[in-house]
Amino acid sequence: MTIFEQLDEDILFPSGDGKPMAENTEQYRPIVIIKENLEILFAEDDNVFIAGDLLWYPVHSQLISPTAPDVMVVFGRPKGKRSSYRQWNEENIPPQIVFEILSPSNDAKEMERKLIFYNTYGVEEYYIYNPQTFQLDTWMRQNRNLTKLWEMDGFVSPRLGVKFETAQGELIIYRPDGQRFLSSIELDQRFQQERTRAQRAELLLEQERQLAEQERQRAEQMAAYLRSIGVDPDNI
Repeated sequence: MTIFEQLDEDILFPSGDGKPMAENTEQYRPIVIIKENLEILFAEDDNVFIAGDLLWYPVHSQLISPTAPDVMVVFGRPKGKRSSYRQWNEENIPPQIVFEILSPSNDAKEMERKLIFYNTYGVEEYYIYNPQTFQLDTWMRQNRNLTKLWEMDGFVSPRLGVKFETAQGELIIYRPDGQRFLSSIELDQRFQQERTRAQRAELLLEQERQLAEQERQRAEQMAAYLRSIGVDPDNI
């Protein structure tokens, strides 16, 4: 693609839709937690692209309005910067997983439009979370269409491998290794705790080294003393 073709695409398919990423802190917090923890989970896989509030253009046409999932995951596409997700430039691979976090302005008509969009353009797993009611609704692609699931507590995502729990009055997500998705503050606290434990372990190790050195010096002093009085310490 030439620079002029790129400029034409940027004009025809802009990177913004003028809508805010989130309307309040209750909506923003789970968006960040889900997006950042998925980034951590797939940090070592260069072919998993994860984005938050990125416009997705499914086809090369201005007749189809794009949508910006709160979080989307694309398996088979490299990490990297993008101003929007233009599917025709991504080997025509659609996001397989989409999360939407409800805000007060999300009415039934808008959510119905999004469901139709995601169903039409190949999403395999579609999650809607309401942070006010702590309700998680999920659609899975079955027989070519997104089908709603009715039991989500303990459900494991086929693609992500993460487990969802809702029985405790809030949404809790667990990684495949059993660790819970954490906020940035919780992650920092865990890092500080691990660093403190490591520092304490290093301090104990240093104390043990010092004690061992003191014992060695005492042994050498005793051996020197014994030799000074004519006693071979090796024969004691």
